Amino acid sequence: MADRHASTIKRHKQSQDRAERNRVLRTRLRHAIRSLREVIASQDAAKAQEELLSVTKTIDKAATKGIIHKNNASRRISRLASQVNALAQQA
Repeated sequence: MADRHASTIKRHKQSQDRAERNRVLRTRLRHAIRSLREVIASQDAAKAQEELLSVTKTIDKAATKGIIHKNNASRRISRLASQVNALAQQA
């Protein structure tokens, strides 16, 4: 960092902190979606319904924090819900 202004140093540190926080939330989001898809693949409708609730909460939180866009969150929730509903129809 070539610039030695105190404000520049602070901004850089804040930027790093935010990037780390966003990385953690993005990883948590991906793991939650992956776990739901695994439950859907195992054909367990009841467990999929429960998992969908927690994944929906995680996706909504990511959208609120600005990790993903609100339309992206809505689309993901819709697609996952339709997969879970299709699984429930089969059972």
